[in-house]
Amino acid sequence: MTQTDSATGTGGEEVRPGAEDVYLVVRNDEEQYSIWRADREPPAGWHPEGRRGTRQECLDHIDVVWTDMRPLSLRRRPAGADV
Repeated sequence: MTQTDSATGTGGEEVRPGAEDVYLVVRNDEEQYSIWRADREPPAGWHPEGRRGTRQECLDHIDVVWTDMRPLSLRRRPAGADV
């Protein structure tokens, strides 16, 4: 996930400049990360990872922990295996 300069946030809602809403870091079964507003139920297939904070704190956490962007199923595939 990358941070953009747009005025929309997770789920397409408008983000107020300076808003200090609380977000959760969520992860799916392929160990891909995203953020989701803490006051909303994560979408199907996504689970809270344990980190919560401001939008930027959550994005900073993802930058630290998500070092290999490949989905888990691809990382587990033996080297040289056909796709």
